Amino acid sequence: MSRFHVSITPEPDSYTSASNKGSQFHPSGLPYAAANPNSHLNMSSSHNKYSVLLPTYNERDNLPIITWLLTKTFEENKLDYEIIIIDDNSPDGTLEIAKQLQKVYGENRIVLRPRAGKLGLGTAYIHGIQNATGNFVIIMDADMSHHPKAIPQFIRKQRERDYDIVTGTRYVSGGGVYGWDLRRKLTSRGANFIADLLLNPGVSDLTGSFRLYKKDVLHHIINATVSKGYVFQMEMMVRAKQFNYSVAEVPITFVDRVYGESKLGANEIVGYLKGLWTLFNSV
Repeated sequence: MSRFHVSITPEPDSYTSASNKGSQFHPSGLPYAAANPNSHLNMSSSHNKYSVLLPTYNERDNLPIITWLLTKTFEENKLDYEIIIIDDNSPDGTLEIAKQLQKVYGENRIVLRPRAGKLGLGTAYIHGIQNATGNFVIIMDADMSHHPKAIPQFIRKQRERDYDIVTGTRYVSGGGVYGWDLRRKLTSRGANFIADLLLNPGVSDLTGSFRLYKKDVLHHIINATVSKGYVFQMEMMVRAKQFNYSVAEVPITFVDRVYGESKLGANEIVGYLKGLWTLFNSV
């Protein structure tokens, strides 16, 4: 396995990063993938496929927009991809919208894996990865809080040193949050501070949910993860450190949802704190 290491790339909107100099090798003994950060990504030379997992619940207004942005990003960069929509029986008709999108973009690009009810974020990812055919998996929110324009930067960063995981961060230079009131900002900062204090995960945004994984790495981490809900994201980073996977960070701008309501409530906050304490006592 690879050495746990965190690297941060500046300027997320520029799609550029610092070049590596000299001969560098992954701990496996293989040379790091060479990548020119200023060149267009080209699927024909990389032979990679990216599976995007989109858990949805009442996202009928956001889903068509995020799907269009994703397809535009992948096609402009000549990347192979699929978008896996995991809908938890949304009462607003999200699944019907997803079926229409599948007709527009094709079954090879839009993969529908609905579930019978609202079963939680963690199990949604487990369900999604079981159906993913890519060798890389991207997890992100479907409410447009995460803009797909950052994905090429994630991929460039991953290729710099063949990182196992690339995670977006709101809490370094170049990152940020827009649209939150003071309460939400303090809640998020507090959650990250407490988690960092107790778990020392080695990343600056432990509660973030915009990440790129090697599929086999994500599969290994998910199988070891026991949390559900919002704690699931946090535990995956803790497990990544436990298993010595390499992690890189890319600054992102998180924008509060335009349509719909936030899923974060008092029950989720209490569950987060309980999950954090359980994780602290188990790792």
